[in-house]
Amino acid sequence: MERLRLVARKSNKYIYAQLVDLTGKTLSGVKARDGESAGTAIAKKAREANIKQVAFDRGSYKYHGQIKKLAEAARKG
Repeated sequence: MERLRLVARKSNKYIYAQLVDLTGKTLSGVKARDGESAGTAIAKKAREANIKQVAFDRGSYKYHGQIKKLAEAARKG
């Protein structure tokens, strides 16, 4: 069974996190100034949608800095 994806993207100013289903449809998304805030917010939205597990899609970004903070905050929930 395939999982939903937690997609992480960033710009110079914001960190974006989206919950995406298998067809590519965005179920929920947030943007924040830092990874920790984005991770906490997307975890809250996932809980509200009764989503238990996701696959973390970091794209071409290294698992470092704000991307790492987003993932860790989302795990804590």
